[in-house]
Amino acid sequence: MAQPFPGEVSGIRRLLAIGIGYWFGALKFGGFSFGAVTGSLFAGVLIGQFAHVPVSSQAKSFLFLLFLFGIGYSVGPQFMSALKRDGVRPIALAALMSVTGLAVAYVVARILGLDAGFAAGLVPGALTESPAMGTATEAINALPLAEAERARLVAHIAVADAVCYLFGALGVIFFCGTLGPRLLGIDLQAEALALEKQLGIVRARPGVFSAWRRVEVRAFGIPPGSPVAGLTLAEARNLKPGHRLYIQRIRRDGEIIPAEPSLRLEAGDVVALAGLREVLIGEIGPLAEEVEDRELLDIPVAVRQVLVARAETAGRSLGELAETDWARSIYLNGVTRGGEAIPPSLETIVERGDLLSIVGPEGAMEDVARRIGPLVQPTEATDFVVLGLAIFLGGVVGVLVQLPIGGMHISLSTSVGTLLAGLLVGHLRTRLPLFGRIPDGAISLMTSLGLAAFVAMTGLHAGPIFFEALAEAGIGLFLGGILVTLAPLFVGLYAGRYLLRMNPVLVLGSLAGAQTMTAGLAAVQDKSGSPVAVLGYTPAVPIGHILLTTWGTVIVALVTG
Repeated sequence: MAQPFPGEVSGIRRLLAIGIGYWFGALKFGGFSFGAVTGSLFAGVLIGQFAHVPVSSQAKSFLFLLFLFGIGYSVGPQFMSALKRDGVRPIALAALMSVTGLAVAYVVARILGLDAGFAAGLVPGALTESPAMGTATEAINALPLAEAERARLVAHIAVADAVCYLFGALGVIFFCGTLGPRLLGIDLQAEALALEKQLGIVRARPGVFSAWRRVEVRAFGIPPGSPVAGLTLAEARNLKPGHRLYIQRIRRDGEIIPAEPSLRLEAGDVVALAGLREVLIGEIGPLAEEVEDRELLDIPVAVRQVLVARAETAGRSLGELAETDWARSIYLNGVTRGGEAIPPSLETIVERGDLLSIVGPEGAMEDVARRIGPLVQPTEATDFVVLGLAIFLGGVVGVLVQLPIGGMHISLSTSVGTLLAGLLVGHLRTRLPLFGRIPDGAISLMTSLGLAAFVAMTGLHAGPIFFEALAEAGIGLFLGGILVTLAPLFVGLYAGRYLLRMNPVLVLGSLAGAQTMTAGLAAVQDKSGSPVAVLGYTPAVPIGHILLTTWGTVIVALVTG
């Protein structure tokens, strides 16, 4: 019987670490779970205790760069628009918290006398940004040290991350959902309800739908003497300004004809009228007879996703857009920003890169696309030309660009360069929708499997010396990690509320975004019974990803400088 090659056995063990990591990461401990990434790290460490698994540095680098590009590509559409309007305050808060976290991590490392590996692992673990493990690994591998010493320091990164991540994750969740509101002395549910009312947001419970329909299409006959008889469709619409009533089509003399704005209505016509239910019943019902005409009302209606990419749309409120002529017969189902659902209201400002779910007559969708942006059609093809060139050029720029910090010049690194390349490509696709298209499934694979596989291999590498290194670091590393986790949260809480004067619910959402902890956002939403905290989370999370990932390089330079 054929024997497997050693490389095949190693590959199987790496996949085993990922599989166990995803399983363990999904387990719930009192409502808390470690997640796939940390689960993969623990699984790698565990397997590394019993088996030596060679780890390819090229494979680790390849997977990590794919992950970074995917993250940049995902947040790119929202990044530039987040710099405008109210997004400035969550962004400033995220930057302040990130710098605070780095400063405290450096002080803790100096006080405890941590080597570059432990110090570098302190950042991703305590600040819950696992990608910083990759930038730190790259920075350590560039140090002028013996190969064995570099390997030891890289292993220490995984040890410190594993030690500090537990409180890092739990600390953010507890602080955002429980401790933060208590420190501010607020009733989180009441604050969320007040903010929803201010923004014009109507609550809905997941999976529960009202039998009442806000928008309907009904057929009405035009009787002799009706005030609309003899008017064009455009003139008839002006009789009820602000009500968004649209005639979809008309039955005249037994024939169905399209509704052209210049067409004049006649007595005896039957019109298919779309509008708000209360308007149709309260305003139109007393003036016209409702008719049952299934054929007339059998209008092809489409539900589409449209990407906000046009300058005439970005920066305007949903209320403004609803009053435009080209939005006639089109109604909004939902808004997605940065992968998160945004509770819509008439005051909600539409930003470039938002994804709008709209419903309306199929024929009107093309006109909407010309005004808002392209209709997003699912694609199965990945633009590998843009993907490959962007990662290559981002890596080159990362090597060439150096940032002066104190008396040192720190290279941007290939990792951060790739992250910024993904950010740029993601932003450009809002202006050039056919540029660099990558299916959502491919991005999901890059961001989830890429990081989990990288971390699993780091755990496999650290496994043989994990407990020895843990004994060397001592309890001080764990306590130091607690300080690094909490310091930015306290600074951000009070700076956001009293210096930046942000709404307290948005402050808590921004804290979770600044430390890239989606579970922290979920805690705020659960405690408040409202999704509105996401409005603070989405502008902050891109800044958190970029800065905290960069800190992996910076902390190594600071400790070894």
